[in-house]
Amino acid sequence: MERVQQDRIVLEKFADYWNAANIHVDRVVFRPIVESTVRPANLKAGSLEMIERALATDLPEIKADPKLKLATVPELGYQGVTLNIGKSDAGKSRLRQGSARHASLRSSLDREAITKVAFNGEFLPGNQWVSPKSPYYQGKFPVPKTRCSQGQGAVEGSGVTTPLAIDFMVPNNPETRQVAEIIQAMAGEAGSRHQDPGDGVRNLAQGGRRGSLPGLYAGLVGPRRPGRQFLQLLQDRGAAKLCRLQQPEVDAWLDERARRAPFAERKAVYEKIAEKALAEGGIVYLYHRLMIIAHTGKLDGYKQMPDGLIRLTGVKLKP
Repeated sequence: MERVQQDRIVLEKFADYWNAANIHVDRVVFRPIVESTVRPANLKAGSLEMIERALATDLPEIKADPKLKLATVPELGYQGVTLNIGKSDAGKSRLRQGSARHASLRSSLDREAITKVAFNGEFLPGNQWVSPKSPYYQGKFPVPKTRCSQGQGAVEGSGVTTPLAIDFMVPNNPETRQVAEIIQAMAGEAGSRHQDPGDGVRNLAQGGRRGSLPGLYAGLVGPRRPGRQFLQLLQDRGAAKLCRLQQPEVDAWLDERARRAPFAERKAVYEKIAEKALAEGGIVYLYHRLMIIAHTGKLDGYKQMPDGLIRLTGVKLKP
């Protein structure tokens, strides 16, 4: 109905929607609020009925307010650091020249500590493109514990002078910048020095597709089953130029995955892909976010789905 740039988007109920009888909200006003502390304050004050992506650090305050409710669910995707090992000039950096160098980063990061420090332990540590709670998670490759000494040994064994400087881009928001600072500290113990100039999400996405960035801190939200939305990042003919493995056997497994219908057969193919990707791939999987939606207690029937989208089917707002 209406869109005012950087101010609001106004939507109205469509009378001819196929399930219109189950849509009980006639009008929705979406307001982008960048400042993370303003969103919960406005919710508590009653000027907002719902906020999406509340911070994990806001959970205790929201839970303590009897007028508010929470809807939470672990996301389908992942958050992590994508390293450029692809076919581009930026991929020819010192990080690309030996797998031991980016293995040092994997070995130095304590995923559980990251989630505890940055997210009050509310997010789920992970090391694969699906969370440990997913039926597609490969239990053969559990979330590793931090091994800074092993990371230091990997860098020293690669024959480069430490500290090894690595640039990676970070979305410019409070949560991701805090995680980037933790990564810097942990990787520094293993002989790497990570620099993280903040940037907008759009620039990060464009740089990732072009392969023009040495690395970036990013994530992906995807479907219930891990498909091309995730694994095209690894495929040599995939759209992403940063982290594809450039290995014919991996491409063959990805094609085989598409032909396997039974769950057990499909998961067995994913195991072969995971073994290669986790050892040699350019994505360091770190954690899986909790989708946190906070809303007024006057809102009934809301359930959050793990894809992060807001659905108002069956939802009612009491006066």
